[in-house]
Amino acid sequence: MASYALNPEAVAHAKRLIDKRQYVLNSDWGEAQPSAEDENRYLARHAWDEYAAWHLGLTDGANDGTKARYAFVFGDFRRIHRTAIIASHFRAAEWRHKAIELAAHDLLQYLDERAPGR
Repeated sequence: MASYALNPEAVAHAKRLIDKRQYVLNSDWGEAQPSAEDENRYLARHAWDEYAAWHLGLTDGANDGTKARYAFVFGDFRRIHRTAIIASHFRAAEWRHKAIELAAHDLLQYLDERAPGR
């Protein structure tokens, strides 16, 4: 099983998006999650560091500038999705990636404290 380091730039990016209200509170993450084609389109217009900012995890041993390096995507490259944070939290907990699990939990709390109607 792969191991992952927490991507602190992604956590900061997620908080900035939340502060700017660039989020979706209710979505079907299975439908909204970027496809490989979506990722390729994004990378055609953006640098790798911008792509990395959408991923909570950095795959240990994978090279920067490859898709294999980045894991636990939390948005659709425009907005953060609450369901993506939940999915990242669940998957990280399931596979015992504690730093990512805790970061996703903290982001979920951060979002829920700021979202209207919560």
